Amino acid sequence: MNVAQMLERSAFYFPDRPALAFKDRRWTYRELDRDASALASGLKGLGLKPGERIGLHVPNWPEFVLTYYAAQKIGVVPLSLNVTYKADEIAYICRDGEVAAVVTADPVAGNLPSRGDLPSVRHLINVGAPREGAVSFAALTGDPALRALDLDREEMAAILYTSATTGRPKGVMLTHSNVVSNVYATSHHLRMTPEDRGLCALPLFHCFGQNFIMNALVNSGGTLVLQERFVPEEFLGAIGRERITLLYAVPTMYILILAGDTSAHDFRSLRLCFSAAAMLPADVERRWHERYGHWIHQGYGLTECSPFASYNHDTLFRPGAVGTPIENVEMKVVDEHGRELPDGELGEILIKGPNVMKGYFRNPEATGQTVRDGWLHSGDIGYRDKDGYYYIADRVKDMINVSGFKVFPREVEEILFRHPAVKEAAVLGMPDPVKGEAVKAFVVLKEGQSVDADALKALCRQKIASYKVPEAVEFIPALPKSPTGKILKKDLRGPR
Repeated sequence: MNVAQMLERSAFYFPDRPALAFKDRRWTYRELDRDASALASGLKGLGLKPGERIGLHVPNWPEFVLTYYAAQKIGVVPLSLNVTYKADEIAYICRDGEVAAVVTADPVAGNLPSRGDLPSVRHLINVGAPREGAVSFAALTGDPALRALDLDREEMAAILYTSATTGRPKGVMLTHSNVVSNVYATSHHLRMTPEDRGLCALPLFHCFGQNFIMNALVNSGGTLVLQERFVPEEFLGAIGRERITLLYAVPTMYILILAGDTSAHDFRSLRLCFSAAAMLPADVERRWHERYGHWIHQGYGLTECSPFASYNHDTLFRPGAVGTPIENVEMKVVDEHGRELPDGELGEILIKGPNVMKGYFRNPEATGQTVRDGWLHSGDIGYRDKDGYYYIADRVKDMINVSGFKVFPREVEEILFRHPAVKEAAVLGMPDPVKGEAVKAFVVLKEGQSVDADALKALCRQKIASYKVPEAVEFIPALPKSPTGKILKKDLRGPR
């Protein structure tokens, strides 16, 4: 089975069940498959051929979903473009991915580079008002009964570019085997059924939104309730109004919800709350359970593994863990020489299985550095306990070296989170002429709350070794984040 055939199968078995909801627009599975087929026929009429790339530069709108599955039906590879990127960033990705067509939309089209900076792009397709030099999305139509090509499972299904927290972004090639195996694992571990209704305000251009949410719901015959962006009141209101059963969020979203008053909202339909894409503070996990009675089930993975690798948990939830490996996936913890470490010892997490990417697009050197002997080197530091549960400590690149002692920022951040005035915190290493690096904390306070740097340092001294205590604390109004809520520590290191 390939990706498009997941939609076709659900349209066959559940033709009249709700597939997609966005504001006041609704599609059943029959309608979604029909409209994707008609669009696929229109794209084919433009001369797009199997294996060519189509850039999806569209917000969380139904047009993203339709274009994604339309491209899959004719073997054209969707290449997701971050709608927050500026012209130079988009130009680099389109050139690197040799994109043949770009679908854009009125609110974000202004960020596109000039056509001269997109040498491989033959067609610009616009959702919305007519745009000079662009094909109208609404005009791309054709055979509503067009069926998906029977593509090999090892053919490319999608390209998603890394978020480029360091260096240039790289194009992660995911095959149909990668996506389908990961989607089936998601459906299995979350026990998804056609009765499920998932709320997605996370960007579909990211692997979390695209595979773990959109594709998994379609595979299960469930309903994708789509929101353009995360606006807390709108998001919370949709839970009761749309009878949401699956709540998908990142830690930042849970933090913002906990900071507000949710007494007017109805959470009774929820059966599972899920978090991924960034590390969930233990205090947030505890407070959510105390207030709403649900544990936040964490998943762990990377774009390079489609993205799901471990889950907490099918049968025995363990607070603080990212769980055990999902079906058909192996994980292990190794030292800097690649030797497997015993349970309880910190090292780099490696992943192996059908979810591991084909490689980085036309970048064999980077692929060889990341995937060795079939094992994906995650760049994440963690450990496994005696029962096989995995815990994430930090990113390898974020580790701070203070006079030869290792400091993992997450450990310090967890202490700072315990202070009732602290809303968010990020810890990183700053150059120090004597120690090599010194610990610095950036702190965002809750509205109306106050605390000084000395009090936070004193709290840390009570809980952790002195070399881990921040030498400096800087209070800032907000932490810089990616669209999926990942804290961009590189932006904190630079001038502000």
